[in-house]
Amino acid sequence: MTGWGEAAFDAYLPADTVLGQADIAVVVTDRLGNLLFVNEFAARLFRVSGDVARLAGCPVLSLGLFADDGARKTEDMAGQVLRGRSWEGTVESVRGDSSRVLIRALAVPLRHPGGDIDGMVILAREASRRDKQGERDRLALLERVGERLAGSLEIGTTLKHVAEILVPQFADHCFIDLFQGEALVRRAQRHASDWVPPPGTWAQVGEQIHYPDGHFCQQAMARLDTIAVNDLDSEYYPAPSPESMSAAHEAGLTSVIAAPLYARGELLGVMSLALSRLTERDERHYDTPDRDLIGAIASRVAIAIDNAMLFETERQTALAFQKSLLPQAIPDLDGLEVACRYVPAKPLETQGQGIQTQVGGDWYDIIPLAAGRVGIVIGDVEGRGARAAAIMGQLRAALRAFAQDEKSPADIMRKLDEWCRALAPAAENGMTAGDPPTVSCIYMIYDAWSRELTFANAGHDAPLIISGGQVRQLEFLHKGVLLGVRGKGIRGLPTYKEQTIGMPPGAILVFYTDGLTDRRTRADGSGHYSEAEAGQMLQHAVRAAAASGDADAVATAAEYAVPGDIDDDMAILVVKSSPSELASIERSFPAEPIMVSEARRLAAQTFRSWGMDPGQAELACLLVSEVVTNAVLHASVTPSPGRELDWEMEPLMMPASVGAPARQTPVPVQKTAASGPPAPVRGGAAPAWTRAHDASPDTAPASFPAPQNAQGPRSFAQSRPREFALRLRRGATSVWVEVFDPDLRLPRIRTAGETDEGGRGLYLVEQLATRWGSRPTPEGKAVWFEMPRSGNGSQL
Repeated sequence: MTGWGEAAFDAYLPADTVLGQADIAVVVTDRLGNLLFVNEFAARLFRVSGDVARLAGCPVLSLGLFADDGARKTEDMAGQVLRGRSWEGTVESVRGDSSRVLIRALAVPLRHPGGDIDGMVILAREASRRDKQGERDRLALLERVGERLAGSLEIGTTLKHVAEILVPQFADHCFIDLFQGEALVRRAQRHASDWVPPPGTWAQVGEQIHYPDGHFCQQAMARLDTIAVNDLDSEYYPAPSPESMSAAHEAGLTSVIAAPLYARGELLGVMSLALSRLTERDERHYDTPDRDLIGAIASRVAIAIDNAMLFETERQTALAFQKSLLPQAIPDLDGLEVACRYVPAKPLETQGQGIQTQVGGDWYDIIPLAAGRVGIVIGDVEGRGARAAAIMGQLRAALRAFAQDEKSPADIMRKLDEWCRALAPAAENGMTAGDPPTVSCIYMIYDAWSRELTFANAGHDAPLIISGGQVRQLEFLHKGVLLGVRGKGIRGLPTYKEQTIGMPPGAILVFYTDGLTDRRTRADGSGHYSEAEAGQMLQHAVRAAAASGDADAVATAAEYAVPGDIDDDMAILVVKSSPSELASIERSFPAEPIMVSEARRLAAQTFRSWGMDPGQAELACLLVSEVVTNAVLHASVTPSPGRELDWEMEPLMMPASVGAPARQTPVPVQKTAASGPPAPVRGGAAPAWTRAHDASPDTAPASFPAPQNAQGPRSFAQSRPREFALRLRRGATSVWVEVFDPDLRLPRIRTAGETDEGGRGLYLVEQLATRWGSRPTPEGKAVWFEMPRSGNGSQL
């Protein structure tokens, strides 16, 4: 040829001929990243099945060019190339068969003849270990390993990432074995071409493995150095078993590398890689540079595994701390079936602080109360971390204490609000005082015999109620404000109020915290579900599960109702009322001594009809006599509650016992708005409920002191008849006895002297009953005790 111009024209070939035979992947896209052309080599490199022409118009992400965070990396590459600059880098790709491989890619602008940039041309090939780019590829591999290992602190995910990077890019087989105590256990393995070793040959994940002396893995751990076996055919190493040697021959192992996993002065395990004839490779043997590279990777893997183990220990400690603050077991309850769930949030990535375990302030509780009633609570402390969990623990303990005092739900909300305000951080070191924690909370008291549900709310979301196949939110007349809000300087807020409803038979209440419905990631990754969408999914899930009638099934359905990871911990509490009525009997009696035997007779007949153990029934009747005797005594001498009454203590000369001097004892004195001297109330020689008469259980006490108000205003006993009420309730394993009277004073146990006639009644109750207590009522008070129905109860 005489000149480039005319000779070269004859040498031109069609583009399809050149691009179809080139041993490099060529991918062309428009400015929006949509595919315009993919050559045959690219189809083989990315393992694209079928006709490549069908990819025209598809996003470049459909090739799997970027394994993780592909959209962001594609935007970075396109932003640089479309500004007229080339882009080059080593990236991890997920191929059509789900295998991962490192790709060396070069992207350049696609220019229109007029000079405008119309798209991108991407040239790609598999990163090689043997060409002149080998050193750069090794550095890129190390960089990629570091990126992947930094992406998770969960040990299972960490090991999976390591195996995915190395197979099939650098090995056909990858094994990671870690120590658990003294045992070496296989924690991860991966094989190229989806090859599966025959059963009973190579150890599976979770199985213990023992490498014999002289094995390359044993030598690597013993020497704390990387061992490379260039050619397995020319060197002999013992195998863990004849079966494993047979599997190695079947796979055609040619070369191996074993590297110890050693970090912070501790041997964690061993990682081994192998080449075999499962794949087509130019080189089937490792060399010294490969040994150095795997040693460097193993050191990074060991640090990542050690960090993951430390994180797992921290996470388990945090979760144990969190769960220790929650109920360890749900008590057996009459007329109520309970199921609960607590789910911690996923590990939280925080700027500059790595990945941290999320503990939070969500809690629930079930509190047995007087006479078979049950306290139900669920709450959520605002914020996350150990402080939120600690505040939750304090609030739960305080609420249980208030509940045991038989305070009403509204009173408990007011008490907890004061408690939250007291938890505000104090000013110190020149810093201003912090804000108190804010908490949402619901407290309910449920009576399974009357089916009454009384509750007060402090800004918590209303629970779902499922009844008659329908699901709806429980209607709150008073939603209330969050606990602690008053401490933030907000004034004029409404006080907490109570509401009472009836629970239908078999109805189910589903309580949950906002972690269940708030900011749940959509299944397709496009943003988050709205709270309304999450609520609809929750209602649909629990409605379907409620058909089984099982509270635990409803709790499970609620837990998985909304897909996606949770950004906040969540608590779920499900309670189901009994579909059948519970046995109960109640009767009122005049406050007269003869009624003690009548009350005992009613109790004996009732216990007999309920099939109670005769011995237990006799003990229960004895206690009925004691509490009824005191009710008769104090109902006959105590004025009814009223705003015009005021009580104070005056010394009163009491008759001396035989052989004992007279003494002064404080006695309650009634004062009224009317004129006249205060009238002493007889029976004041001992506190109100401690003057139990030790008469025979079958008879009333020998004598009762009568009110002597002749010189004072008219007593309550003269204004209207006095009564007490006896209520008996039967549970699955116990019976409850309640005695109501109009006396405002709550009983307490005292130590009776040797010569005292009374003061031992409550001692008997405490010794014989499983539990006992008292609580105020709108009309006075109630004293109750619990007795087991069988003969395994407390005995004197």
